[in-house]
Amino acid sequence: QVQLVESGGGLVQAGGSLRLSCAASGSIRSISDMAWYRQAPGKQRELVAIIISGGGTNYADSVKGRFTISKDNAKNTVSLQMNSLKPEDTAVYYCYGQILGALGLGFRAYWGQGTQVTVSS
Repeated sequence: QVQLVESGGGLVQAGGSLRLSCAASGSIRSISDMAWYRQAPGKQRELVAIIISGGGTNYADSVKGRFTISKDNAKNTVSLQMNSLKPEDTAVYYCYGQILGALGLGFRAYWGQGTQVTVSS
C-alpha cells in the first residue's frame, strides 16, 4: 500500500514563507514524476509545480520565481518552498506522485490528503 503524506501547511501573512513536504511510503519500487497541485474554494485543482524523474522542473506562471520544488530520491520525499506568499495562494495543496509499487504492475497516480495553506493580507 502506497501513501503520500503532506505536512507543513498553515497560516502565514502576505509576504511570508512556508515549506510543504510530502513523504511517500509503503511498498515502492520506483517514483517517476512528483508534483504539487492546489485547489482554492470554488475553483478547479491546478498544477503548481512538477519535478520529473530526471530532475527537470516546471511551474505555473503564477508562482514562478516565488516557489521552488525539490525532491530527495533517497527519502522518497518532495518539498515545495513557497516565498513571497500572496492571499491568492490560499488553497488546499495536494502532493501527487507517479509511483511503481512493489508488484511492478506499472506506474500509478497517487495523491496525498491535502494540507491547508492560508495567506492573510
